[in-house]
This record gives sequence, C-alpha cells and structure tokens, in this order.
Amino acid sequence: MNKNRLETFSDGVLAIIITIMVLEFKVPTEKTFEAVVPLFHKFLGYILSFIYIGIYWSNHHHLLHTVKRVNGTILWANLHLLFWLSLIPFTTAWIGEHHFAAFPMMLYGIILMMNGIAYFILQQIILKHHGKESALAIAIGKDFKGKISVILYLIAVVLTKYYTVISGCIYIFVALMWLVPDKRIEKLFDNEND
Repeated sequence: MNKNRLETFSDGVLAIIITIMVLEFKVPTEKTFEAVVPLFHKFLGYILSFIYIGIYWSNHHHLLHTVKRVNGTILWANLHLLFWLSLIPFTTAWIGEHHFAAFPMMLYGIILMMNGIAYFILQQIILKHHGKESALAIAIGKDFKGKISVILYLIAVVLTKYYTVISGCIYIFVALMWLVPDKRIEKLFDNEND
C-alpha cells in the first residue's frame, strides 16, 4: 500500500488541530490593550501546543520519509497517534481558561505523554514492518530522546499536584529538546543522495 494517503490524511488532521486551537480565541469586544490581557494564559498555552503540533508534524514527516510501504497495522498505529494529538486543543483550552491550574495541567501532561507513547508505538511498528536494518532503524538508533521524553512527562504529571510550575517547565523543556531539529533521518538520506 502506498504511503501518500497516510501522509495526506495526517497532514490534514494536524492542520485541523491547529485550526481548532486558534478558534478557541474569542475576539474581545473592546478595542483596548486591557481587553487582550485576559487572553494571556490562553495565548501561552496556544504557543506551547502549537510548538508541540509542529514538532509532531515535522517528526512524522521524517518518520514517513523512511517508510517504503504501509500495512493495516501502520495505518491503525497512525490513527492512534492522531487520536491523542486531537485531544491537545481540548487540554490547551482548559489550561488557558483556568490559568494553568493543577488538574488541567496534569491532564495536559497525560495527553502529551500519550502522544509520546503513541508516536513510539508507530515508530516501533514501522521498524518491525521494515526490519532492523531499515533506514529508520539506522537513523534512530536507541532513540534516547523519545524514551526520556515519556519519562519526563510522567515525572511532570506526578509533580503537577504539588509543583505545577515545575511541571510546566518540564513540558517546555521537552518541547525545546525536540525543537532542535532531529537531523538523524535527514543525514541518512542526504548521505544516500551523495
């Protein structure tokens, strides 16, 4: 099965997720700076979630670049990832509306952790389908960054009840860790093209 439909569908879902997040902003009725100030928390949550969606979009693109063929298991694993990504707008709106309160932040972290796990599952299924000598297997190696991300999410979720700010800092740290472009797959294909 060709991977083009999988890529196109995934790109469409991610675009809709970003659209839903931005639609959470209600335009102030007044024309003053003070009218925008109450949106500050929502805007911060939106920025972080937009970055996360961008990270997943970019890494998903690189991941699918290594795929030669798709089977039903890969399709379902991809849908599993898209399911968890589709919950980001809800938790983003909730943390913004309640000024990063403990329980909304905890749920936000759980959703981020489930996204990381779902991505890891998709990656493992692709590895299984394409073999241990595949381009993806060579590029990701032991996938330290992916594994440490899930562990950091878990730590942040546990800490949220008592140290919400620290949990938020961990979510930001993981995003920054992934914001640095992951060149492993790009390097592999650049070397093949030389």
